[in-house]
Amino acid sequence: MEITWSIVLAAGLGSRFGANKQLAALGHQRVVEWSIEAARASSHGVILVINSANIEDAATLNADIVVTGGSSRGESVRNGLKALPESATIVVVHDAARPGASTKLFESVINAVEAGADAAVPGIAIPDTLKQVQDGPSGKEVKCTLDRDTIMAIQTPQAFNRKMLEAAHADTREATDDAALIEAIGGTVEVVPGDATAIKITEPSDLVIAAELMGLNQ
Repeated sequence: MEITWSIVLAAGLGSRFGANKQLAALGHQRVVEWSIEAARASSHGVILVINSANIEDAATLNADIVVTGGSSRGESVRNGLKALPESATIVVVHDAARPGASTKLFESVINAVEAGADAAVPGIAIPDTLKQVQDGPSGKEVKCTLDRDTIMAIQTPQAFNRKMLEAAHADTREATDDAALIEAIGGTVEVVPGDATAIKITEPSDLVIAAELMGLNQ
């Protein structure tokens, strides 16, 4: 039987937000609590990776294991991987700053890995026209128009075969998400339907949008 553990990343400094966004209030609980709640409902255990400055707050959060984050996203994930129990076979990595990610979204990526994918990520189609740009004499100029049918916006949670994820992190390379590391070692990354509710909190105004999408203003 597959054993799934989730790593919830809450170690960011929130420089653009202006404070620790993971601990910001959203409805009746904090941003990170929504993420832990969804992870717990779909996993056998939850590892919380938190900034060392906020380690005292971890006692009030419902995680099984708490570790401190590193100086980069990749290092924070690796700290979480080191804390995994030996029994874990599937690992879900989720940014705490996506509090609207549902249990259903977690289960979708987990099911894809259970079915044989090395990794699975939620993806959302992009409705806008996309153009690749380059520096020109007076600023940015268009280089070419991209085929938006071949491009998707990728979210978390992302699920992984544990051995593949550990192999991808073995050389401590960095990427904006862990799926890119799986791609780099030749693994397969399956895309499942994403969820517009799982927006990432970046600016304070995003809390208002998230609350509306999550139905917390009703």
